[in-house]
Amino acid sequence: MNWSIPHTLDASQIEELLDLAISIQQIPAPTFGEGRRAAYIYKRFQAEHLKDVTQDSLGNVYGCLPGKGKSPPLVVCAHLDTVFPEATDLTITRSPGKIAAPGIGDNSLGVAALLGLVWALRKQKATASALPGDLWLVANVCEEGLGNLAGMRAVVEHFAEQVKGYLILEGMALGQIYHRGLGVQRYKITAETAGGHSWVDYGKPSAVHELVALINRLIAIPLAKQPRTTLNIGVVSGGTSVNTIAAQACCLLDLRSEQADALQELSSLVEAMIRDANRPTVRLVGEIVGHRPAGMLPLSHPMVRLAINCLEVNGIQPHPNIGSTDANLPLSRGLPAICLGLTSGAGAHTTNEYIETRPLERGMSQLVEFIQRYYTE
Repeated sequence: MNWSIPHTLDASQIEELLDLAISIQQIPAPTFGEGRRAAYIYKRFQAEHLKDVTQDSLGNVYGCLPGKGKSPPLVVCAHLDTVFPEATDLTITRSPGKIAAPGIGDNSLGVAALLGLVWALRKQKATASALPGDLWLVANVCEEGLGNLAGMRAVVEHFAEQVKGYLILEGMALGQIYHRGLGVQRYKITAETAGGHSWVDYGKPSAVHELVALINRLIAIPLAKQPRTTLNIGVVSGGTSVNTIAAQACCLLDLRSEQADALQELSSLVEAMIRDANRPTVRLVGEIVGHRPAGMLPLSHPMVRLAINCLEVNGIQPHPNIGSTDANLPLSRGLPAICLGLTSGAGAHTTNEYIETRPLERGMSQLVEFIQRYYTE
């Protein structure tokens, strides 16, 4: 079947899409606290008259744009949560060609694009009514940080293997095609001692000192460049007061590697170092608090080839890449999945985050073209 490919939403619809992204961004949605934002999207799905609008027990929001054929559905997902705490200042700053605000690109714009996709397909009425299979739109929770892809795991279990594929949307990273899922292992490392008074009990072990000593050993581990492997201590906390020998301290450790075997080898080494740091008056424990499984589609896979072509015909340089996204989950289970960006920007996971608005037109164009052609490629 030959599709009539639209070039883009019109200018007014692009502005409407940006306004929607701002409305979403203004609703705090820290991981595990996405309820208000999910409720807003639920109402927007209903207002668009999507079919079977539902919300599961975790908070994922589902809506269906029905197709007329019996092809398995394509599932398009965008995560609701952000890395920012509830009390973060979410002030928006707009300037020509730019919108700056925490979470505007990661991932308020991605969530807004679920609705923008509906608008674009309905603009092409023949296309919207002729999709050979259902198009499911999902705003999912728990992608960031210690959310551990719980939302996406529930989505994949909901649809089981009865899908044609998964397309994950991120607001930024236009041109990137994440077809390889980067493996991630995360630990909470806790040190415990008897503690005491900094003067009276001087010489007794401090949980803070013991944890810092372990951290120094961890960051001295030589890491492979091929496959690229990383180690990061992201959070450190503990102690009671400046004049107290700390009885407890902890840190959060993030390990990543392009290859599952290398990640497992590094994880085993870290666990051994934690065990070796124990002695009668010092207890250290490493608890796995996050795991993002690895997986991949080869460059030759039709889904990846189509994404490359859709970017190229819209004047965007494609960059097949590896990343840690919701696509990890279906990829790890052998299901076709990629992640695409919608516009350019920078500062993700910082309060200086911003998106560039002008590339969004092409970003939406490549998205709509991908959806239209995917059923027949």
